[in-house]
This record gives sequence, C-alpha cells and structure tokens, in this order.
Amino acid sequence: MMTQRSTEQWRALDAAHHLHPFSDTKSLNEQGARVITHADGVYLWDSEGNKIIDGMAGLWCVNIGYGRKDLAEVAKNQMEELAYYNTFFKTTHPAVVELSTLLAEVAPEGFEHVFYTNSGSESVDTMIRMVRCYWDIKGQPQKKTLIGRWNGYHGSTIGGASLGGMSYMHEQGDLPIPGIVHVEQPWWYKHGKDMTPEEFGIQAARWVEDKILEVGPDKVAAFVGEPIQGAGGVIIPPSTYWPEIERICRKYDVLLVADEVICGFGRTGEWFGHERFGFTPDIFTTAKGLSSGYLPIGAVFVGPRVAEGLIAGGDFNHGFTYSGHPVAAAVARANVAALRDEGIVAAVKEDIGPYMQKRWREVFSQFEHVDDVRGIGLIQAFTLVKNKATRELFPNWGEIGTLCRDIFFKHNLIMRACGDHIVAAPPLVISKDEIEQLLATAAECLREFEQALKDKGLV
Repeated sequence: MMTQRSTEQWRALDAAHHLHPFSDTKSLNEQGARVITHADGVYLWDSEGNKIIDGMAGLWCVNIGYGRKDLAEVAKNQMEELAYYNTFFKTTHPAVVELSTLLAEVAPEGFEHVFYTNSGSESVDTMIRMVRCYWDIKGQPQKKTLIGRWNGYHGSTIGGASLGGMSYMHEQGDLPIPGIVHVEQPWWYKHGKDMTPEEFGIQAARWVEDKILEVGPDKVAAFVGEPIQGAGGVIIPPSTYWPEIERICRKYDVLLVADEVICGFGRTGEWFGHERFGFTPDIFTTAKGLSSGYLPIGAVFVGPRVAEGLIAGGDFNHGFTYSGHPVAAAVARANVAALRDEGIVAAVKEDIGPYMQKRWREVFSQFEHVDDVRGIGLIQAFTLVKNKATRELFPNWGEIGTLCRDIFFKHNLIMRACGDHIVAAPPLVISKDEIEQLLATAAECLREFEQALKDKGLV
C-alpha cells in the first residue's frame, strides 16, 4: 500500500524529486501538479475527490478503459509464473509467442512478424534502424534518407523526435539527425486554399514526390506518416491522399511506413488506421492501445517484403532488455483479445464511433470561433479560429488553445490543446450517455471560453 498523504504533501514531494515530461518545471512546481489517485471506465479521480472525464484515454492509449481487474489478474499470474526473461540468445517464452500469434491474426493479411519494444518512441527508432538495415541487405546502402512531415509526431527519442516535425523539439538537442527530411502536412483547412479536399489530397501527396526527386530516389529509404496526425492536432487527410502516397512510394521504390501508435487497435473503427484509409504499408509501428496503457509495450509489424529481407540478412543488431517482456506480453494479449472478443473495435466502427461523430459535429459547429470540426471513430478535433468566414487563425499559435484547455480542466474534463486544435480521444468503451456528458461539459466550457475571448479583447 502506498503511503497516504495530503495533496499538499504529494505536490511538495513531486516538486522536490520528479521531473515531468514536456513541462516547464519551475512553473509546474509553483502551480502544483494535479494528483490522480484512481480510475474506472472513462473516469479519473484526483486527491481532492474530483471526478474527471478522461476525454484523452490517458495519452491516447487506454482503449479498453480503466479498472479492468482481469488484466490485473493476468499480470499477477504471469509475475508469479515468469516475472522476466529476455528474448535474446535463442530464447523465447509462452507469453510472447501467444501474443505474436494473436497479433498476426488481427493484423491485415501478410503481417506475420512483429518486433517488440517498450513504447511508441522505441518502435519508431526500431523502424528507422530496420529500414536502413533492409536497404543494406538489398545492396543499396545509399538509401538512408527518411521523409517525415512537419507537425507530425513520432515520439521523443532522438530518432523519433528527428523524424517528427515539431520544430520546438528540434530546437533542443540539435535535431533532426542527418538523413531526415520533411514535407508539409496535409491540412486542407490551412493549406488547401480554393482546392476541393480531394484535389488538395493529390497535391499534398505530390509534395512527397517532389521531396523524393529533390533528395534522389536512389537515396530515399522510406516515407513515414501517421494515418491521422495525432499530437499534431488530429489532422485527417483527404481521401485521395494516402492512395496517392502509396502509388508514389511504389513508383520510386521507397518503403511506406505507417506510424499507428495512436490510430492502432481500434481508434478509427478499424484495427489499424491504414485500413481505414485504404493503403498497405511495408511496416507499421504500434504501442499505446496494444496494452491499453496497462503496461509499457510496443510492437513493429513487418510486412512480407521487409521480413523476408531481414530473415535472410543475418543478425539484426538491435533490441531492448525488455523486448517482449513476459508480463507486458501477457497483459497485451489479454487486452487485444478483449478488444476483439467483446466487440469493442467493431462497436467503434458500427455504433459508438458514428454516434460520437454525429453529435461532435452537431454540438461544436454552432460556436462562433470553432471551425474545421472533424473526426473518425473515436478520434476527433476542432480548431479555434478568429474568423470562420475567412479561415483566419489566431496569432501566436497555441496561446488560445491553452486558454481553452485550462477552462476544460477547471470543469473536470480532460481534452487536449495541440496548438489551437482542441482534440479528444476517449476510451473506446465510452457509452452514449458518457458521450453526452462529455459534450455537454465541453459546450459549457466553450461558452465560457468565447466569453473570455471578448472579455480579454481578443476578438
């Protein structure tokens, strides 16, 4: 049992010893962190007894919802039987074998092989090494360059942060590393001008072709993108974008990689986001929903072309102490089986996802400073704008979003600001009544937000 302390004591100890991710430590310590003590379903409770709607499923990951005692029991049983052993040195164990078998069953046809990591960031770094190793094996070691997208997010390790297109991350640590280049994101609302979304989707894909030709097809190893850009603000590309990207990659013999860390395991209503957009990658990276956040685990799914090359190519000198950790693997298997057998992924596609998308648009389209209301399955967003008629965004990108997000937090609803995009991705088990509660609270918050804009003279 953890020591019971007051909120003030926990905050003081947190400030004294804990460095938080993506935080201004001085400012956070002055304010004091919110202390989350327990959770169930789609709700969190803090140390002050506040009941909070988690509209972000943790960090896009608690797909199955909080409080699953069956997953805790699986972890307990596996710890008692085999708490740890590695998968190096010609060794395996039942938990990782059974998980791998199940993942091959739920994955699209042809994805028979997985490589295990501990996070999405590690999955992306693994993919980078795997792609470059593949081209070495194929006798084309000059094919080293990977193309990412501005405002894309691929984690915070050196490789993942380089491949991602967050300039504020690049400013720390002399990033990106060599061999990483970027193209513009396929955000029609900002970049589409007078084009239809379908016309813009083709043009945005052609930006990738232009970059391939600029670098040289003989030097480009892969194009990497999230089916839907998550931390970049839930940027949903037009329907024409991904099929054209696939055509271009095949034309120039460039590997196509989908980063499924957020979209994977049911978030879009399909098991994986690339299935929703109608394209087939050579590799795709996962984490988050693989275990619904109950334990750290990630997996890189490897398609037949790359798998055959790696299998025939000798040692792949890469891996982690906890690759395929038995407890994490056992819990992930139980989680994936539940997502399938309890019809959770199917419900996102056929029932709860369409309901959310209909109601999301009905509720948020009415606001004066909300536009580009969008979503698929149980991932959705809108953008805070100064003028809907002209698509004018607010200056100082992100300041208005932070103002709005803080109002949401004050009303015990967690939704995220990605710049001036407000995004939500609740657990996949959310009910229609809980959706209505989330939307009603969000609408109340937006009315307060729009009044605050007027009071501050910002509109």
